[in-house]
This record gives sequence, C-alpha cells and structure tokens, in this order.
Amino acid sequence: MENRVYFFDTTLRDGEQTPGVNLNQDEKVEIALRLESLGIDVIEAGFAAASPGDAQAVREVAQAVSKPVVLSLARANKADIDAVIQAIGDIENTGIHIFIATSPIHRERKLGMTKEQVIASAVESVSYAAKHFKHIEFSCEDATRTELEFISEICEKVIEAGATVLNLPDTVGYTTPEEYSNLFKYVMENTKGVEKVRLSCHCHDDLGMALSNSIAAIQAGALQVEGCVNGIGERAGNVALEEVAALLETRKGHYQKETGINLKEIAKTSKLVSRLTGIAIPPNKAVIGGNAFAHSSGIHQDGVIKDKSTYEILKPESVGFTETKLVLGKLSGRNALKKRYEELGYVVTDEQLKEIFKNFKDLTDRKKEIFDEDIIALLETQPNKGTIASYTFKDLSLQILGENQYRAFVHIVGSDQSTIEGVGEGNGPIDAIYKGIDSALSLDVELIDYKINSISKGKDSIGEVFVKVRNNESMVKGRAINVDIIVASANAYIDAINRLKSASPNFMKI
Repeated sequence: MENRVYFFDTTLRDGEQTPGVNLNQDEKVEIALRLESLGIDVIEAGFAAASPGDAQAVREVAQAVSKPVVLSLARANKADIDAVIQAIGDIENTGIHIFIATSPIHRERKLGMTKEQVIASAVESVSYAAKHFKHIEFSCEDATRTELEFISEICEKVIEAGATVLNLPDTVGYTTPEEYSNLFKYVMENTKGVEKVRLSCHCHDDLGMALSNSIAAIQAGALQVEGCVNGIGERAGNVALEEVAALLETRKGHYQKETGINLKEIAKTSKLVSRLTGIAIPPNKAVIGGNAFAHSSGIHQDGVIKDKSTYEILKPESVGFTETKLVLGKLSGRNALKKRYEELGYVVTDEQLKEIFKNFKDLTDRKKEIFDEDIIALLETQPNKGTIASYTFKDLSLQILGENQYRAFVHIVGSDQSTIEGVGEGNGPIDAIYKGIDSALSLDVELIDYKINSISKGKDSIGEVFVKVRNNESMVKGRAINVDIIVASANAYIDAINRLKSASPNFMKI
C-alpha cells in the first residue's frame, strides 16, 4: 500500500462557507501562498460558478501559487464546468472538482433523480471536463449514507469517464470510523479501475468524529485527506488538517505514512486564517490552541521542568511556535524590524516595510514592551487591495450621560477626503460609537457579533476587535487592531462597512 498521504485544503471554499466569513481576492491569495509554504498538495480555491468575484479569486489563486494543484468546485452540469474552464482552464497545474449527491435522501428529496439519472449526469459531466483538465476529482456527496453497491457502480462509471480522484465524503458528519473504513475497503475491493485513481476522504465534525474518521479512511487505503485549517467550515466544520498532519508525524511509527507538510508552518498558517476569517482559535484546540503547550498543574510543571517529554508529546517549536520575548523597542531601526520578521519566517517587501515601520514607531510610543505577536499583527493587518476603503476613521469623543449611557461624536473621512460627522447615543461607549457611525453614513446595518482579543500580554497589549455585520442578505466581518480598544472597535466596524460596499451591489442605506 502506498504510504504517501496527499493533503487537500478547502479553507478557501468549504471554510469560506462558515457563516459570516467572506474572504476577498487578496486575502484568498495570501492564505493560498501560506498553504503552499505549509506543503499543501491541492488547494480548492472556490466555486467559480457562484459569482464573477469567486471565479476571479479562483484565477488569482491559480496564478499566485506554483506547487499545489488548484481546483474549483463544480456541480455536475455543463454551466458550472464552463465557469471553471473560463476561470482557470488556460493555467497549468489546475483541475476541477465535480460533485453530485448519491444518497437516497439527497437523490429523492433534493435532486428528484433516480440512480440512473445521477449516474448519467455524473458520467456526462466528467467526460466533458476530461476534455479540458487532467486532474478531475469526483465526489459522491453524502457518500456515507449511500448504498455501497451504488457507490461502487457510480465510481466505476466516472473512472471510465476520466476521473483521477474519487472522494467519498462524510458530508454531514454521520459515520463512525469502522463504517468509514469499511466504505473505503468495499470500494477498493469492488470497483473496477479503482487502482488507477486516488481515493480521498472529506470529513465533517458534526458528531466530533472528523479526525477519527479521516484517520480510519487513511488506514483503509485513502491516499488523500481533505479539510480546513483550524477545522473551520460548514456547521461544526471540517477536519482540522493541522491535527491530521501532527498526528501522522507524531505517531509515524504506528501509521507508517509520509506527507509533504512542513509542520513548522502550522502556527503561522493557523494564525493567518484565524485573523482573516475572524474566527478565534479556542484555547483548548489541539496542536494550535493557546493552552496546547501550557502546564498549570504542579505535578505537570515539575515533570516538564525535568523532562519536557513527560507531558509534551509534541514540541511547540515543531509546529512553528516561538518563544515570545522583547526583541524591539522605540530605538530600533527598520533593518532590525525586517530581520526579526525574517527570523520569524515572514517575507516582507520594502513597500510593506515602509508602512509597517511607521505603524511600529507609533506602537513603540504607546507600548513599553514589543512582543513577536505585536509585530506579526502589524504585518498581518496591512490594508488589503481587495477592499475599497470608501471610509476611514478620523477621531471621536465620548460623553457620559448617565449610568451606562454614552453619547459619541464621530468623525469619518470619505473617499473624497471630506470629513463626515455623526452623533449616536447608546448603552455603553461601543454602542454609541456604532450608532454615531450609522448616523454619519446613513446606514442600515445590523451588528451580529462583536469580539475582543488580546494579541500579546501586559496591560498595554494590542487589542484586536472582530465584528460581524449584516445588511439586507449580506453578512461580512470586519477587523482592526490598536492599543486603544475604542479606536480598534471603530476601525473594525468601518472595515466591515467598506467590505459590504465592495462585496454587495445591493448595499442599503437608510
């Protein structure tokens, strides 16, 4: 049995289906480049048929990376396939991922199709795609609730039509490791031509079984595992690829599997995805959580002091975590800052450094200690070309009217450099500020979520604010950092508004 496991990342497609996550083109490219450094073999960059913007993002990703194969998702119909052909058909090292539902409940209740019709549609689509792509993945949506005989039959037909990868997803996180393992074994033993293709697993975590099921599939013969960084995705999310990689490496003697993953890139990749999606990493998250390498018990601390392997089966540095320490200050120069970025594994252009250094100097005037997390945050929160900055925050003032009652006077700079004033009253300073912004811009925006994170440590730590807002049917997130959490909150809200204007043609005002 082949021992090389390929990693298929769908953070930019399935991960973006997480409610409230909307990545623009530049953000997708930034994540894709980080995935390439991580060693991902296949990147599913989006769903080209969903919108012109999604198609363009898929193309931008395909042009940006060179090592991974870049795919776009497509339903089993000519229109979707044509959208993929138009988006990336002329770019080397690209492919297509075609899917159709196969389970009885999906065939009957969702598609209204017979088994014969599902097979005919699958074969016709794969045959058409094979004229344009060498890499064709075919997925039996809801495979784990599909009759085994039918799975084998449709897989055999699409192999004949030109499929090169067969994916048997646990679409709703329903199966168990034993059942999933048996599914792969059955397909391998009962499907003509299966030796010509790569079998792939794609597990959701609705019952908390995504990692166990993925490993069971790999042990049964699957040569590709699909998932997302940090385990994001539809509903309870997909399997967290960093967990699969860390497990296969840590227990290599048991699983006897090789991967192309560079584990030292895990921490940077995880942090970037968390920042750009606005989804915080739970402290108890395996491999990358803030507590993953923390020890509070006296017995544990004593053991770690004597020998780290007593309680650490995985070294923090092996997945890219570095010791946070004071490395720079207000007297540090531009070259010192650039060198520290290089030591942390980041590539910074001279153009980026010019803007970052200015913000760095501002930060050193406000913070006594500058930590690695601070300068990483400065880099990863640079303005993004994919979002048109229609409005920028200028300043504000607050009045206390009474118990928990505030009035905010907000000044915003428009795209024509004019200053727009707004006044708002609310239950607390943030509520008042947001109502002041709404008043200034005459907006009809609903705040869905508001979160604050501390990026480093100390009383003067940089605050990171995430907001999620909705306008009509569009829901987007905004993000900003600042030592002053009030300023960060205002900037995050305006960032979300700018994203709404960039992404939604139906952006509503009052």
